Amino acid sequence: MKIIDLSSTIEPSPPQTPDFLKIDVQYHSHADGAKQVEALLKVPAHLMRNNEGWATETITRLGTHDSTHVDAPWHYNTTIGGKPAPTIDELPLEWFYGNGVKLDMTHKPEGNPVTPEDIENELQRIKYSIKPNDIVLIQTGMDKYYGQPDYIFRGCGVTYEATVMLYNFGVRVMGIDAWGWDMPLNLQAQKALEANKPGIFWAAHQADLIYSHMERLVNLDKVPSTGFKVACFPLKIKRASAAPARVVAIIE
Repeated sequence: MKIIDLSSTIEPSPPQTPDFLKIDVQYHSHADGAKQVEALLKVPAHLMRNNEGWATETITRLGTHDSTHVDAPWHYNTTIGGKPAPTIDELPLEWFYGNGVKLDMTHKPEGNPVTPEDIENELQRIKYSIKPNDIVLIQTGMDKYYGQPDYIFRGCGVTYEATVMLYNFGVRVMGIDAWGWDMPLNLQAQKALEANKPGIFWAAHQADLIYSHMERLVNLDKVPSTGFKVACFPLKIKRASAAPARVVAIIE
């Protein structure tokens, strides 16, 4: 069995990272741990191996969307289909383990989102028919920009129509190796302002569908088109719009 890690590393962000995207981690040494043991239990450091106590870390800043994560329908809207949208802790665990399908969209120019025709062509190329509960991964190649200042504005994105198409196939979890599922925010904003009407900005997110998508995946170039499982269980955070996940592809 081979396991391919599709998750980014949670680590302190570079100094130039905007505050609303920043991750901060405090690292506490073995010496710090020894002091804690002595303060808590009166056991001095010389009674521990190498005079060391426990090493620990404190994540002081980590947004639920700031690393590889799974979005919940609550992220998209308060209601979907006329009912309250589920939060991440309310979604069925069965969604997050299943057969994986990778659709290679690395030929798509940035800002030219994936359409139903693109999906049909790729499925014909890989000779596969999507089945209910498949986990579909969109490869754009944008993970090579992960951590760079312009990463947020990179990628082709996925259209509303393609999202609905996958949903109608029975897919409930989708993922992409870019900052977001829709086309880059700056391009969405430009188109929405020019048209001056709703339904353009964040169209795939706000498709009025109960589904999840994963964003900021990495290493999709190492995954075959089919013949693998995906495990992508999100952290169980109460009332959250998303949660970080350790997403992996499992190849028997």
